[in-house]
Amino acid sequence: MKAKLLRSKTTEELSRELLDLRRAQFGLRMQAATQQLSNTSQIDKLRKNIARVKTIQTEKSVTK
Repeated sequence: MKAKLLRSKTTEELSRELLDLRRAQFGLRMQAATQQLSNTSQIDKLRKNIARVKTIQTEKSVTK
């Protein structure tokens, strides 16, 4: 996910996006725990996307 796209979203949309990413992260962790996850790099990509969303949320809260 691009930071430019995230910056155009509202705070409510960012919160929803973060919730969706957290749910996806949980699902991937469960797949990894049960040996069903073949591409483990998905977890790292998801963690970076979560960090991006949190960073944009912080930027928006500071600029207000």
